[in-house]
Amino acid sequence: MGVLLLRWPPLILWAAAHLLLLLDCAGSTSHSLRYFVTAVSEPGQGLPQFIDVGYVDDEQFVQYDSDTQEMLPRVPWIRKVEKEDPQYWNRNTQTLQGTELVFRGNLEIAKNRYNQSGGIHTYQLMYGCELRSDGRKGGYVQYSYDGRDFLAFDKETLTWTAAEMEAQVTKRKWDANLAGNQHKKHYLEEECIEWLQKYLDYGKETLLRTEAPVVKVTRKADYDGLETLVCQVHGFYPKEIEANWVKDGEVWQEGTLRGLVAPNSDGTYYLLLSVQIDPEEREHFRCRVEHDSLEKPLDVAWEKEPGNLGLIVGAVVAAILLVSGISGIIIFIIRSK
Repeated sequence: MGVLLLRWPPLILWAAAHLLLLLDCAGSTSHSLRYFVTAVSEPGQGLPQFIDVGYVDDEQFVQYDSDTQEMLPRVPWIRKVEKEDPQYWNRNTQTLQGTELVFRGNLEIAKNRYNQSGGIHTYQLMYGCELRSDGRKGGYVQYSYDGRDFLAFDKETLTWTAAEMEAQVTKRKWDANLAGNQHKKHYLEEECIEWLQKYLDYGKETLLRTEAPVVKVTRKADYDGLETLVCQVHGFYPKEIEANWVKDGEVWQEGTLRGLVAPNSDGTYYLLLSVQIDPEEREHFRCRVEHDSLEKPLDVAWEKEPGNLGLIVGAVVAAILLVSGISGIIIFIIRSK
């Protein structure tokens, strides 16, 4: 999926934007099971014509594509499913082989709707469910064409929302399929959640672990006499975190900027937030961080980096002692002669 994002602009416009929103989380821990399905009209070297990837939280755990024609594991823990469900891989492989054919057909239908014959085009589906920390459940099914929203399912009304005029025909057809829509609602609210809980149990050593954040505050002078404090929060897991600037113990919003929670290469996450202040008020500001791994919030202030004067003095003294020692040895040897 990462490779596709580098080569197909529509994927950047649609899937990446949704992923960024999913990555930027605050508050108590929630868990999600998501699938991303993509068909392209003209596959390139190393880029399959059809691909389906599955994620638990932000960890990819399975993948199927038109090159392998097989659903394959992407993490060791998913192999545990084989003990209680020996047909898991074969069953899903057969299902996805059928899905591939349907998606290729739907891509051609969409091209005809837009009166397009050549060029590179994409047809995508995102669907999944979420189990929130308060017990509430969420679920969604969304389609896109060439990176633009196309159709979205409303599981409360059992209807579809068309984002483009070209999607109206499909909307009317799918709205009339009440049984199919009821099945989707059941899947999102029941089956998907059950699978999510199973996967969390299989991968609990990884998915349910906690790693405490490392927090550091740095500063830089601004041209207008003000300065910016930057709070660097990194190395934490899970991704849900609360981080704010506080002034004299109260949350401070004025002049603040907050980045997105983003992944590190080691599976942990990082976050940056800044605040522009008057240097004379620096001592009043703290970066407050709350995370599931912490027993109590961290309040971190800017601290002046220790100077290197002590190191220099120590090195000079050591050099003097060394030279003195060598000189003494030389004098002793000369006198001995």
